[in-house]
Formats: sequence, structure tokens, C-alpha cells
Amino acid sequence: MADWFASWREGRIGFHEGRPNAYLERHAGRLGAGRRVLVPLCGKAEDLAYLASLGHQVVGVELVEDAVRAFFAEHGLAPAVTPHGPFTAYRAGAITVLAGDVFATTAALLGPVDAFYDRAALIALPADTRPRYVAHLRGLFPAGARGLVVTLEYPEERMEGPPYSVTEAEVRGLYAGAEVELLDAAEARSGKCRELGIPATVKCFYNRL
Repeated sequence: MADWFASWREGRIGFHEGRPNAYLERHAGRLGAGRRVLVPLCGKAEDLAYLASLGHQVVGVELVEDAVRAFFAEHGLAPAVTPHGPFTAYRAGAITVLAGDVFATTAALLGPVDAFYDRAALIALPADTRPRYVAHLRGLFPAGARGLVVTLEYPEERMEGPPYSVTEAEVRGLYAGAEVELLDAAEARSGKCRELGIPATVKCFYNRL
């Protein structure tokens, strides 16, 4: 957690794309219409605004409150800021972002959510934390909830994450019992792996719980 705060404090946020994610743009329709979409470890991603522009209600969760404030400031939004259990809630229009630990979320705190989008959460977590994270996430949703999960695969001996390499087999194992469909796969064209010359593949999955 300390590393995550340090990354934001020192501006080491290469994971921030600065525009809607290409896989989200391509496959957002798989989430359905008018959903309430959870975006864990959202940072200040443009994806929040993009999902809202499609007519969804969006609930982000981000540990670093400076990132939450930056999102609203960069979009010219003046959010209502209120305590919300162990979180501080920032709300403006269709977007709510909870500043705090994703593992502290509960169904009661979130309210009903029926879709999720995970671009940078699963791959930000070490291997021993990922099963707990996915189990926690799945416990927040009703059966049939839809999600998009974007992962990164690379030779683990070439780099120490984050971002961590998460294989397709691991995704299918973590989401055992759910429908898991590989929608897209392509060479990573940006990010830490690209900078270090490490071959990497980005994959996008559709998951139905």
C-alpha cells in the first residue's frame, strides 16, 4: 500500500492512460445498458467519465484520495464530499468515487451494483492477494452480473510487478463457475513492459458471474 501512495505522490502513474481504454471502448456494450458499474482501484481513470457518458451509474473505489480529487478537478466537477462508513464519498452526477480500501467495501455500502470493469486492479495486486480480491469482488454482486477484466501477460522473470503478469489460466481459475470469454488479445504498446523492452500481451475478458 505504501508503494501505491508513493507512486501517486511522486507522479509515477504510467498506468494512467489519460483517455478511455481502447478495450473498454470496443467492448463496453457487453456490460449491457443502464448498469451500475463498479470500478475498483480506479485511480483517476478517464474510464469513469466514459462509462457515465454511456448512461451507466459509476461507482469507483480508490485508495489514494489525491487521485480521487484529481479526477473531479480535471473534469471540472465540484463533487459533494461526505463520510460514508470507512470511506469518503465524492459524488457528482452519475459518478461516485469512494476513497478508501477496496477490501472494506460491502454490498450495503456500495448499494446495488450489477456490472464491473477491472482494468488496473487485478494486475496491480500480488499473486497471494488476487484470490482474496476476486472472492471479495464476487461477493458484492448478484448472480448474472457482467464484467470486463483487462489483464497483462509477460515473462515474470523479466520484471517485478506491479503491474503483475496474470495469465488467462489464472483468470479462469479465479472466476471458476462464472462464464469467462476471451474477447481480445494484442501486444502491449505502452506501459512499463514496453519501456523495458519486455514482450507483453494485453487480454480483455468478458465475465458473467
